[in-house]
Amino acid sequence: MSILTIVILIIIAAVCGAIGQALAGYSLGGFVISTVVGFIGALLGTWIANQAGIPELFAVTIDGNTFPILWAIIGSALFAIVVGLLTRPRYVTR
Repeated sequence: MSILTIVILIIIAAVCGAIGQALAGYSLGGFVISTVVGFIGALLGTWIANQAGIPELFAVTIDGNTFPILWAIIGSALFAIVVGLLTRPRYVTR
């Protein structure tokens, strides 16, 4: 795997993570965090799709490596929602 392939996959993961966070309505951070959320979303989304028996609908193959765009966005949104629910401050009204 070349450096260019890694850079392209990182950029795709960052965009998918940012879109997933925007859909969830909760931003976890900047570019690096969006990239991590994108990769976690790809793993989570692909796992959910495999468990449900749904095929990859929109995937990009770069230098023999397949990145599931749609499942990464869906998984990123789910991951951001869960993290948002766990980390949001709880306000107590009096």
